[in-house]
Amino acid sequence: MNKYQLDCRGKVLDLSAGPVIMGVLNVTPDSFSDGGEFIKSDRAVAQGLKMIAEGAGIIDVGGESTRPGAESVSDERQIERVVPVIRDLRRQTETPISIDTTSSKVARAALEAGATIINDISALRFDGQMAELAACERVPVILMHIQGKPRTMQTNPVYEDVVRDVKVFLNERIDYAVAAGIERSQIVIDPGFGFGKTVEHNLRLFRHISEFLKLNVPVLVGPSRKSFIGKILNITNPSERIFGTAAAVAWCVAEGVHIVRVHDVSEMDQVTRMITAIRGTIR
Repeated sequence: MNKYQLDCRGKVLDLSAGPVIMGVLNVTPDSFSDGGEFIKSDRAVAQGLKMIAEGAGIIDVGGESTRPGAESVSDERQIERVVPVIRDLRRQTETPISIDTTSSKVARAALEAGATIINDISALRFDGQMAELAACERVPVILMHIQGKPRTMQTNPVYEDVVRDVKVFLNERIDYAVAAGIERSQIVIDPGFGFGKTVEHNLRLFRHISEFLKLNVPVLVGPSRKSFIGKILNITNPSERIFGTAAAVAWCVAEGVHIVRVHDVSEMDQVTRMITAIRGTIR
């Protein structure tokens, strides 16, 4: 595994010894899996601390659902949702916190509250000021592939070759980020499982996930509880897709990915530690 380290405003996140778990903390009423469950700040903070205790090395806080068909949420509403949670978490933990947003205004408010990573599903495309913000603040950025926007992304997604197309896109976004002043050592890529992809597109990305390691930056994957798992296993309830998620996580960890974004931290921590032990690396 490549020796990657992310500088999260003085807190170094070491990705070289084994995969890091990113715990999903949706402060939204309408996320596909846990919408509304943590909309109250105190419950969200308690869940974040619980995930850290279970093994999460990053907490990813989002105030806007990016499920298929989701409508956009104003910057002001996102800030109202995420800032109190980030601020309270930061008072109680040094664990890196990422802000899941495509808005530079939301990202700035989150960074001021204590977030130390920007997770942008648009790969810096939806807001022209996001790259400048990340460069000035010198924080890690996660660049994800998405075809279209959340509201329309699952409407007949088409690729010439999904692996090649996503890889070319991510390579271009890395170049864009570097040109904007973001250090390459602070860039993470995400192929975007479930974001503008059919079941077969997702499966092809899994089969060739090692292709993305060739871009020489850390790779994050987020298959947790996604609808393609439900379609393959015929499971409607997202919370019951834990074994399908575990299989996807195990495959990606065995292939060498660096960060796994999941809802079920305790269970996926066991999966990642077991696969890491089998691979012979120390976590």
